[in-house]
Amino acid sequence: MLSFGVVHQVRLRLGYGVMAAVLAAPLALAVRAQNAPAQNPAPPTPAPAEQTPTFRADINFVRVDVIVSDKQGNPVHDLRQEDFEVTEDGKPQVIQTFKLVNVSENAGVGSDPPREVRNVIEEQSEAARDDVRLFAIFLDDYHVRLENSMRSREPIARFIENQLQPADMVGIMYPLWSISDVMLTRNRKSLASAVRGFVGRKYDYTPRNLFEERYVHYVSTMEAERIRNQVTLSALKGLITRLGGLREGRKAIILISEGFTNSLPSQVQDPIASMPGSGGRTRPDPISPGPAQSRQEAQEFFLQTDLLSDLRMVYELANRYNTAIYAIDPRGLAPFEFDLSSQGSANVSLTKDRAMLDTTIDTLRILADETDGRAIVNTNDLDRGLKQIVRDSSAYYLLGYTSTLNQPDGKFHKINVRIKRQGLQVRARPGYLALNAVEVERATEVRKPGPPAAITEALGTLAASSRRSLIRSWIGMSPGSNGKTKISFLWNPTPPLPGVRTEAPARVSLIAGGANSDLYYRGRSLAPGRVEFEVPPGPVDLEISVEDARADVLDRETRKLNVPGLGLGLTLSTPEVFRGRTLPEWQKISADPVAVPVIEREFRRTDRLLLRVGAQSSSGALAITARMLNRDGAEMSPLPVTPAGFGSLSHIDVPLAALPVGDFLIEVTAKDGAEQTTTLVAIRVTP
Repeated sequence: MLSFGVVHQVRLRLGYGVMAAVLAAPLALAVRAQNAPAQNPAPPTPAPAEQTPTFRADINFVRVDVIVSDKQGNPVHDLRQEDFEVTEDGKPQVIQTFKLVNVSENAGVGSDPPREVRNVIEEQSEAARDDVRLFAIFLDDYHVRLENSMRSREPIARFIENQLQPADMVGIMYPLWSISDVMLTRNRKSLASAVRGFVGRKYDYTPRNLFEERYVHYVSTMEAERIRNQVTLSALKGLITRLGGLREGRKAIILISEGFTNSLPSQVQDPIASMPGSGGRTRPDPISPGPAQSRQEAQEFFLQTDLLSDLRMVYELANRYNTAIYAIDPRGLAPFEFDLSSQGSANVSLTKDRAMLDTTIDTLRILADETDGRAIVNTNDLDRGLKQIVRDSSAYYLLGYTSTLNQPDGKFHKINVRIKRQGLQVRARPGYLALNAVEVERATEVRKPGPPAAITEALGTLAASSRRSLIRSWIGMSPGSNGKTKISFLWNPTPPLPGVRTEAPARVSLIAGGANSDLYYRGRSLAPGRVEFEVPPGPVDLEISVEDARADVLDRETRKLNVPGLGLGLTLSTPEVFRGRTLPEWQKISADPVAVPVIEREFRRTDRLLLRVGAQSSSGALAITARMLNRDGAEMSPLPVTPAGFGSLSHIDVPLAALPVGDFLIEVTAKDGAEQTTTLVAIRVTP
């Protein structure tokens, strides 16, 4: 039996010898060198088809991603199931599923993406593929200095543009973003553009949104740092959960951060975070031990203990959802934490300054080492570290076993993976957090059947409409002339997120074409609004180019439309949604035949909606009804339908005051005798 080499340890430095000894937390690195006697490796044998795992749903079934490389760091692809041994808490486990996931890191670079991801349904289906790598880039602007964000932007943008494959899916997140703002996409140009707008704000407490206004004027800089830590780590946990819901295989979070600390030297503290230099920046470090120094050390002891606990919750969640964290420190080879531009930094001793720098670096190492990731720190070559991230996600073995754990205990269980071949390095997550009894009961309860596919698809548009892009758009269809279908394209710029700089879209160019390279429409909208054109029924590719004021293309996407024929039989046009914030405004919209509908589908309870829909049939004996449904498709109430007073359109009055906060559907049905057609509009109601 082969033995593993020495397990490395990382200790969190707190700047004081006694506290470091108390709080030192060994963290097992999952890179283990084999030191067994030489033996002849078995010849490479292709994995048989029956080795493709059938994903299990057992409560005690555990999956482990294992990265195996040689001494030069190259991935090893020829191992078999019998080459692996897995133990949990020291007890051998029987490997039941085995698969090599191998994605060539150079295939197709620079080519067009295989399929665009436009909504949450497409995101889920594409993310489930084995040949798709999932990355999320977390831009921690709260813990990156402005100059360091500027230095790191280009390497990260080059990583997106040059090292990712067309099939790779990537998302970007900031600490203050809602998890609903994160969507994994293949639009590398848009991703790289977003990264190039990354602006760090470390030690800059100027409020940029209402949330920050509520605290920076009333708390100290150290308290503001603790709030920022909580915001960032909570967002990380949300991102981990989001990725975990996409698939069971390996996912990677690339954390761009300078690390965390719950304490600051007294010389750089201010009683009011938004008022730099307001006090406390001239006190030197105590020369001799005394009550003041003891109190300060005790406070820092407990603050750093809290931080360790917060970090533990992050990496335990990452282990549960099989997500590796790659921590990248944009400081590079930084000798100090505070530079000369920091007020009060001249009074911070070199020892304390270095201790704080080490502490923040160690927090990055903890998150990386405990999640089978890597900490790219103390290096000015970010390109090399980013390339290794791609290699780690390109080839790994997926093992599965049923744990011998008899009872769900909610505890951490250590996993050890060994290989019977000499000279290889093995990396795997160090363990997993088992479910407790309550979680098991929730996971095993009989679930009610889900809503129909049409309802799920309609609700998916809500997820798509809340995703980040340079513009928001809506496409509607109605009967045109000579058997064609009229396409209505509506757009407006997406409001910018707090603290994020993006390009300003000024115009949109549209090209609509058919399967035989037929050009149906080419035009440009010079201002937000409506564009209309007619196309024949059938598949249509709509190329959308977002441009700035100089006509430079900022973003481009192609939407594949399946255009129905709306000229014959019973048909419903795409409902248009209008919002009135007051009754007079609603009445004015209802009397205006050329009113512009809204694109968004999120409304306040004080709003009043108006749906305008067209219907036609060959007999002309139409009956249109509408009703409000909950998100499961159950009827809540009928909605009044009245003639619009112009054309063959109908109006549907939708008051929202009586609805609770949540997602709902408006169902519109047209009947002509026994013939019937239905369409759904999903809306979200907020307070």
